[in-house]
Amino acid sequence: MTHFDWKQLFNPEFYILLELGGIKIGLYVVLFIVFAETGLLAGFFLPGDSLLFLCGIYSEALMKDISTGSEFLNITFLAALISLMGIFGNMLGYWVGSKSGSYLFKREDSFFFKKKYLFQSKDFFDKYGTKAIVFARFLPIVRTFAPVVAGIVEMDKKKFMFFTILGSILWSFTMTFAGHYLYELFKNQFGIDLKHYIEYIVIGIVALTTVPVLWKLLKKRVHIE
Repeated sequence: MTHFDWKQLFNPEFYILLELGGIKIGLYVVLFIVFAETGLLAGFFLPGDSLLFLCGIYSEALMKDISTGSEFLNITFLAALISLMGIFGNMLGYWVGSKSGSYLFKREDSFFFKKKYLFQSKDFFDKYGTKAIVFARFLPIVRTFAPVVAGIVEMDKKKFMFFTILGSILWSFTMTFAGHYLYELFKNQFGIDLKHYIEYIVIGIVALTTVPVLWKLLKKRVHIE
C-alpha cells in the first residue's frame, strides 16, 4: 500500500489522479473543491488556479468516462462543469453572508476560518465594488470570502448573479483552456511534456496569483505604519 503524505493535500495533481477502489474520482473531487472554495468558507488553502490549469492538462483522463468523442467538446464540457460549481459555491457563500450578518467579523479564528482574510476581502470589495466578484475569481483567498462579503453588505442579487456567472465562466474557461492548449503546444511543437514539470507549473501559478495580493497588503501595512 502506498504511504500517504499529508503534503499531497496541497498538490493539485493528487486530487486529479485520485482513485477510490480502483475507480477514478478525480473529476468529482475537482468539482467539489471548486464548490468548497467559495461555498464552505474552508477553501482558502485549496489549490484553485493551479488545479484548473492542471485540469486542462489532464482533461483527457478527467473526461474519460463521460467523453463526448471530441477533444474540444470535452474541454468545453469540463470548463462548463467547473464554472457551474463555481456559481453554486458563490451562491452559497452569498447566502451565508446574508444570514450571518456581522457575526463572522466577530467569530474566533479556527483552522478552516481566518478572520483576517474576511477583512482583506472586504477591503478588496470596498475598492472594486460589484466588479470584485469577477476579479476575486482570479485571486486566492479573496475568492473564498468575496461572495460572503457581498451577502453581508446585501449586494443586489441580480447584480451578484450576473458578475458571479461572468467571473466563473471567465475563470474556468481561461484556466482550463490555457492548461489544455499550452500542453498540446509544448508537446507537439517542442516535444516537451508539461506533466514532467507539474511542480514548477504549480509554483509558478501560485506565485503569479498570490504575489500581487501579498505585495498590495504589504504596501498597505507600510503605509499605515
